[in-house]
Amino acid sequence: MSRKPSLAVVGATGAVGTVMLDILSKRENVWGEIRLIASARSAGKKLMCRGEELTVVALSPEAFDGINVAMFDVPDEVSAEWAPIAASRGVVCVDNSGAFRMDPEVPLVVPEVNPDDVKRRPKGIISNPNCTTLSMIVAMGALHKRYTLKELVVASYQAASGAGQSGLDTLRAQIKDVAGTNVGDNPGDVRSVIKDNGPFPAPLALNVVPWAGSLKNDGYSSEELKVRNESRKILGLSDLKVSATCVRVPVLTTHSLAVHAIFDSEVSREEAQSILKNAAGVELVDDPENYKFPTPADVVGTDPTWVGRVRKSLD
Repeated sequence: MSRKPSLAVVGATGAVGTVMLDILSKRENVWGEIRLIASARSAGKKLMCRGEELTVVALSPEAFDGINVAMFDVPDEVSAEWAPIAASRGVVCVDNSGAFRMDPEVPLVVPEVNPDDVKRRPKGIISNPNCTTLSMIVAMGALHKRYTLKELVVASYQAASGAGQSGLDTLRAQIKDVAGTNVGDNPGDVRSVIKDNGPFPAPLALNVVPWAGSLKNDGYSSEELKVRNESRKILGLSDLKVSATCVRVPVLTTHSLAVHAIFDSEVSREEAQSILKNAAGVELVDDPENYKFPTPADVVGTDPTWVGRVRKSLD
């Protein structure tokens, strides 16, 4: 019997890391040892995973000894420093940050779309896409396999969780601030009640904020450019036209997107539905006559890409 590979979760105490532990507990048990790694201030903390109580160890080169695969759920600067250190010790590093996504020597991989790219990893690092890109790319990849994708126009409805634990804590606090009040009828009255915007440029409770990320060229945000650049790399379409508008909405977790996709040939609604229904990693719920379509409240915490409201353009 072959030995199961060992796994390190780097950033195990953070917002993404704790979700990763929950996922590992629900999935098939394919790992041997699971080692939890975090900053020195979190060392010694006890966390549950797969029904076991595990002790967090401090991030150090030696923390990767005996590890086969490491998942990095940490900020960009931490991954940029520590993923190469782990890789130099023979660890295959899977990075959830943005540190390596556009590095030509690091594959940007979504298993349902471009799994073979993992074989080409000269730096020993595999990158995962931004959460907004990931929310649509499995469905788009399935359609692209049958019809060549030419253009994407995307509007996102991004949850507070995209801003990390701070985003979640801020929205929860703001909901408490506005609960039981009558604000929302007059300009500025929401701001009069909410004093702390947290990581957002404006109050998020009772509001939508047409911004996510930092300012880049020509008025685009960093989040919008990630959707463009990462989609091109994952699909292998360097000339793919992509226009994205990213909006933060008052949902705790689970991003949503509206995607207008243009292909090199005509695709009927029925053909698109059939492809999506049979695509790995996709769940199609598309019965608008009976108001059946995915919503964040219905699918939060689940793994597939949920798709609904499939339509063919009228023009």
